[in-house]
Amino acid sequence: MSEQLSILGGLTAEQFLTEYWQKKPLLVRNALPEIVGMFEPDDIKELALEDHITARLITQNGKRHDEWKVKNSPLSKKDFKKLPPYWTLLVQAVDHYSIELAELWKQFAFIPQWRRDDIMVSYAPKGGSVGQHFDFYDVFLLQGFGHRRWQLGQWCDESSALIANQPLKLLTDMQIDFDEVLAPGDLLYVPPRLSHYGVAQDECLTFSFGFRMPNPAQLIDRVSDRFAEQMTTKTPMIDINRSSSQDIGEIKQTEFDDLKQKLLQLIAHNAGFESAVMELISEPKYPDNIPELDEIRLNDLKELENQGFYITLEPASRLLYRTLSDQKLEFWANGEKLEIGPSAQDIFKTLADGENILLDNILTDETQAEDILDAVNQAILMLNEPEE
Repeated sequence: MSEQLSILGGLTAEQFLTEYWQKKPLLVRNALPEIVGMFEPDDIKELALEDHITARLITQNGKRHDEWKVKNSPLSKKDFKKLPPYWTLLVQAVDHYSIELAELWKQFAFIPQWRRDDIMVSYAPKGGSVGQHFDFYDVFLLQGFGHRRWQLGQWCDESSALIANQPLKLLTDMQIDFDEVLAPGDLLYVPPRLSHYGVAQDECLTFSFGFRMPNPAQLIDRVSDRFAEQMTTKTPMIDINRSSSQDIGEIKQTEFDDLKQKLLQLIAHNAGFESAVMELISEPKYPDNIPELDEIRLNDLKELENQGFYITLEPASRLLYRTLSDQKLEFWANGEKLEIGPSAQDIFKTLADGENILLDNILTDETQAEDILDAVNQAILMLNEPEE
């Protein structure tokens, strides 16, 4: 029997994925007590002023608080002076700057790593919000500090009515059928396209663990780039079986169907599709967050053996793999294919699956050690000091 998960209120992963994932919301009280007190409001406000941070300052103006303004990063201290009563600060990818926070992704190990977006933190004083809206991605909202009231409403799509002349995509109305206040440690899962509205009940921090899918336009663009490199895909297609026609200016529906079918078959049987997808989904969302490190040598790495150091993924990087027809593994990191020798494949698979590995005794094989060293120097993997 599958394990019951406290993060899901005692549901198994299979139950959650079958009954809730992209279908309906889930509220779990005290789902993740580890997040409580991990950050204070001042921590997030200070982080928003750092270089390379992606952040937004959202304010409500006007007597009815229905005039919104958005200030994108870089932010400075003067942006926080003379603010209106209601405002919100959104800071993206906070997990890239906190190993402790990044470790909490392991609580969601029932969802593949390639679906992860980032962990955004929302700070707001009492009354602050980002309005009634919906998103196209899955999100687990974890309350880390203070309290936030959440209302959920109707399902939405691209045609849903939005308030005109605002910098945010705000819904004109919501049909409320869920209304709860989240306390520190509480979780609310919100599936894509479900309208929601969160309002700070006091000074609060909300952590958004986002999971996003690529859109069709992105996939087509990447597949097109791959096909442009291949002679087979630059060769004209075979014509349809033709019969005589007097309407020589017409393109018939059967011809459209034939071209579409040939293209779909080509995608289905061309390895360029898988490579294009791997390139796309392994790309880092915030490449500037990947640290630029001084290169180390193998001897430097070996000097750290037996001192409790362990290897893990760099939070801003992405490491993925796929199984080929011969059962060998193909690894991709940060948009590029990696050449990983057979002796290191199990290690890289374990790391890509979210586990940490002690540095002790994994450097005895020279080829294996070189693969690990290369990944460390590329900031795909990182060394963590032993816990005190």
